[in-house]
This record gives sequence, structure tokens and C-alpha cells, in this order.
Amino acid sequence: MSDHRADRDAITASLAEPRIFGLIFERHFSAIHAYLRRRLDGPLADELASQTFLVAFDRRAAFDRERSDARPWLFGIATNLVRNHRRREARELRAVAELWPEPVLGIDGVESRVDAERMRGLLAHALAELPPEEADALLLLAWAELDQPEIAAALEIPLGTVKSRLSRARRRLRSEIELGAPTASQPTTNPTAPGGKRWTS
Repeated sequence: MSDHRADRDAITASLAEPRIFGLIFERHFSAIHAYLRRRLDGPLADELASQTFLVAFDRRAAFDRERSDARPWLFGIATNLVRNHRRREARELRAVAELWPEPVLGIDGVESRVDAERMRGLLAHALAELPPEEADALLLLAWAELDQPEIAAALEIPLGTVKSRLSRARRRLRSEIELGAPTASQPTTNPTAPGGKRWTS
């Protein structure tokens, strides 16, 4: 659809003309699907991506019209669906940790971006051990690329709570990485990976 109206306007119009909700699907399905593929295996991610938009369609009347962008809302729905599969996600992360036991990132690299291609060993184990609410905030930041106010909107929690959860997740990851870091006789692959600013409050 070559319709350039804002998400908010498309969702509002879809209340009278449901087919218009297709704009939201076209604009955001790829991002939601990519986020879910990073958190879960392919078939389940495919299923939850579709389910995200079914839930969104059913709940479109409750969309906050103060917001023009539907992304945080959609990522919030997707994250809620993932919670039902948290144990499966943690098992997959631990399997990655077993396949790649060696640490491959310096802590600054971890803070810069939790990237799927670099998520192995200690990092995968640390992510598996995070409390679900901290993991959700962290992965919305790193993988959905939401900023902190958008994470607050997605999870329907205060901004201060987002900051606290990200801070705790950061400390836990740092602790896990440092506890499992190699000794001086066991050099890391990338000990000087650059840091990033997305983690700062």
C-alpha cells in the first residue's frame, strides 16, 4: 500500500475500514520478525510474529493516539508473547553457551551492542540467567533498537523502572563476564571492542 499516513492515523482509520491495518503489517512486520528470530528459533518466531499482528489488530481500539509510531506498541505485544516461551529461550541461550564456551567479547563490546552474530559463550549464558523483566528491557534496547522512553511505552512501565532494569542487567552481565573472563595466559579474541552510548541513562 502506498499510503503515507502516520501509524496512529492508519490504526484509527482501520477501526472503520479494517483492511487499512495492512499498512501497519507492511511497515513493521520485518522488524518484529527479526527481533523474534533473535530471541527464539525460526518456526516459533514465525508463529509469534504473525500472532503479534493478530493481537494488535484485535486491540487496535486501545492504541494510544498520543503516539504516532506503532513500533513500541508492537514490540511490547511481541515481548509479552515471548514471555510465555522464556524457558525455551533460556535453553537455547544455554545451548549456544555450550557450543561456544570461549569468551569472545570484552565487556565494553557487550555494553555497546548485544549482536546476534557475536552472542556466544559467556554472554549467551549471562543472558539466559537474567531475570525475565531485565532481559526484556535489555533486548528491546539492543535488538529492537528502542530508546528508553520507547521501552517504557512498550512494556507499559515508568521510564525510571526501565533505567533501573537496564542498570541491573548491565551489572549482572558485567559480573558474569568478569567472573568467567580468561586469565592473562588466555587472551580473548576481541578484548578492546569499542563501547557505546546506548547503555547510558
